[in-house]
Amino acid sequence: MQTIDLQSALTIQSAAFKRAEELGLQPLAVVVLDIRGAVKTYAAQEGTSLLRFEVAHGKAYGALGLGIGSRAIFKRSEQQPSFVNAVNNAAGGALIPVPGGVLIRSAEGTILGAVGISGDTSDNDEICAIAGIQAVNLVADGG
Repeated sequence: MQTIDLQSALTIQSAAFKRAEELGLQPLAVVVLDIRGAVKTYAAQEGTSLLRFEVAHGKAYGALGLGIGSRAIFKRSEQQPSFVNAVNNAAGGALIPVPGGVLIRSAEGTILGAVGISGDTSDNDEICAIAGIQAVNLVADGG
């Protein structure tokens, strides 16, 4: 089974924080999950609020669990709110259906893990996740 390795996860995290600093964003929390949904890395910048891990994790967890980026989950929640609510219930309320959860794919399209970011706007969170994934020459799929 292919998955994201620790060094790549650390590089993704670092590159995401760097992009946030370049853009002057609010402090972020960044979580990288491997293909099993296990936390590979997590870090939060000074000044993030208490629940940022849960939000960042929920974005990545939802993307990984449904096999689509959290932007696609957000769009689906607008079209099929009952479905997304049911999946969220099945996930114990852990799914956060807004942009910022991005799948990590190999060049061949295989899902290797997911990145979740929380702290700024959802769109900016997603921009930083994509920058992190691109820093390790993998394919970002935000949905």
